[in-house]
Amino acid sequence: MSIALNLLYGVLGVAALYYGAEFLVRGGVNIARKLHISPLVIGLTLVAFATSAPELVVSVNAALTGNPDISLGNVVGSNICNIALILGLCAAIAPLKVDRQLFRVDVPVMVLAAVLLVVFYLATGGVGRIFAVVFLAVFAVYMVWCVRQARRNEKLEPEAVREAKDVIVQSGGKKELNWLLAVLLVAVGLGLLVGGAKLFLMGSIYFARLVNVSDAVIGLTVVAVGTSLPELATSVVAAFKGESDIAIGNVVGSNIFNILFILGVAPLLAPLENATLSVVDMGMMLFCSVILLPFMRTGWKLSRPEGVFLLATYAAYTAWLIIAG
Repeated sequence: MSIALNLLYGVLGVAALYYGAEFLVRGGVNIARKLHISPLVIGLTLVAFATSAPELVVSVNAALTGNPDISLGNVVGSNICNIALILGLCAAIAPLKVDRQLFRVDVPVMVLAAVLLVVFYLATGGVGRIFAVVFLAVFAVYMVWCVRQARRNEKLEPEAVREAKDVIVQSGGKKELNWLLAVLLVAVGLGLLVGGAKLFLMGSIYFARLVNVSDAVIGLTVVAVGTSLPELATSVVAAFKGESDIAIGNVVGSNIFNILFILGVAPLLAPLENATLSVVDMGMMLFCSVILLPFMRTGWKLSRPEGVFLLATYAAYTAWLIIAG
């Protein structure tokens, strides 16, 4: 009975994640339409933060219950999954056009966050309260810059704002939603994403425990993929709709949020000490972050071959985890 019930949790979780992503994208772009904010900024803020809610809940809960491997493994594994699996899959579906501002600012911030995490982890074997404060400080500076840049673009580039508005109309539907309905769609979408991720994780962790794998491997694989399903659903839906800005911005914004905010909050509540993630795990996260720079610069797009390379990298890493674990 338990096996059948946990299988049901997984199926219901996937369904909730899909429809949650649909509602969140449509509600989010309608709000962006009213605020004259570009799809890129929406991908880096609302959509990225909303779809990272499962990672935040899981990592904080794991920290409070004394499971640093699951808390850290969730963030590291999710960032690897977001780039190698999700962006790889989206690029394999359709080449993703790269926004130059994202390449020049947001991706470097993501790489900086990954470098800081690797340095802090190798220095102490975890993330303490002092490092958490550093992460939150960098996150605050980045968010202030995002808001100021969005306002500046609106004033200095009215034509770009009009073009962004046209893209938002295409993604959000022909009929513009009123404020109440748009906000309601975002709220319902977020609820479905968080609930769907929780259901999926309940089933996934149950089966992972059956085969007796370590907390580090569970955090890097089952928990990481489970909490990244909102990003997967949202980015794939955006890719099918031709919304490269949302597809890429969602992943980059989520990765920044995962390290700078989640690992800024969780260790403040309970320091993440004596974790057992390996140098390979940290190195893979850093490699996936850095490799995006040359990939994005070639033709200002993520091509299908590059997407296939990312997918192959994720498959090889997952195989290594299973063999080594």
